[in-house]
Amino acid sequence: MSAVKKVLIVGGGIGGLCAAIALRRQQIAVDLVEIKAEWTVYGVGIIQQCNVVREMAHLGVLERYLNAAYAFEDVAIYDAEGKQLARIPGQRAAGPQYPVNIGISRLALHRVLSETATELGTRITLGHTIEAFSQDADGVDVRLSNGQSGRYDLVIGADGLFSKVRSMLFGDRYQPRFTGQSVWRHNFPRAPAIDHLATYVGPDGNAGLVPLADNLMYLFVTSHEPDNPWFDADQLATQMRERLRGFGGLIGQLREQITDARQVVYKPMEVVFVDEPWFQGRVLLIGDAAHATTPHLGQGAGMAIEDAIVLADLLRRDEALPTLLQEFMNRRLERCRFISEESILAGEREMARDHAFDRAGQVRRMMAVTAQPVV
Repeated sequence: MSAVKKVLIVGGGIGGLCAAIALRRQQIAVDLVEIKAEWTVYGVGIIQQCNVVREMAHLGVLERYLNAAYAFEDVAIYDAEGKQLARIPGQRAAGPQYPVNIGISRLALHRVLSETATELGTRITLGHTIEAFSQDADGVDVRLSNGQSGRYDLVIGADGLFSKVRSMLFGDRYQPRFTGQSVWRHNFPRAPAIDHLATYVGPDGNAGLVPLADNLMYLFVTSHEPDNPWFDADQLATQMRERLRGFGGLIGQLREQITDARQVVYKPMEVVFVDEPWFQGRVLLIGDAAHATTPHLGQGAGMAIEDAIVLADLLRRDEALPTLLQEFMNRRLERCRFISEESILAGEREMARDHAFDRAGQVRRMMAVTAQPVV
């Protein structure tokens, strides 16, 4: 029986919600605070590769959104005109009854995770966050921004790239860093040929098409933006088309359909990695709060989900919390470091226009690492 009976999770994104679900399935009381008053999600879609499919099945939520997702087997790499350079099969890590990979809209995923967490009894407070905490050997006393207070056995900071919990633990030691690249995304009706994750190597950045549902896919393109410019919202469609100028084939056809700036999602790439234990006492960071990386390997959210699964698995044990949190670090630090460093490397090679970079080899290495079980 776990010595942890009551947990506060700060942040209601993918990592925080998965942690809430995993802990509630163990009958641990969970309070979750989310700073957004309107619990919306940012972005268009998300790739869940074989390791994430496995962990979502382990979490008991995969069946709830498979019918709203798009299952696919392979990853293919093409040149800018659409000529195939490599095709990389995956493996059914979750078992033969489940797909290798899925694409899903962020809205559909958020709906399932938030509804499941609520149904399992997570107490959710929107529009507020942590204000202060003090801890001793037995617990953490917390005050929220709405004035409420409580005492918890563990506080989990799952509050993302600009984590307040991280700053409370480490001050300004770890600050998000702009990598020099940004990513542009736009939804389209799914083309029949896009029944897999298709990535395209362009002259200045990479593009890709991700199936999300039978009738939906999204297009992304990365670009070198060394000055981290600010774009007026009404210019986003024009700017995205400009960054797709080097592509032909299907990407070139879709480029000319990008006309509504409101449909473009633009995001500078920023990273942070806490290169020491992600906990102090009874306060722990997970997900982007500890290891935000770029989307080049499609594993950022996957690492947050794995964090949640590993933590919940460890908290089943009736052992001292410092021992369990140190084992958490032993199981998570180098795996997340690998994803972070390899993702950043891919972006750096794009910016250097290094067309000799073995992207297919990198993807194969990532697949081999992430196929290894986490629990």
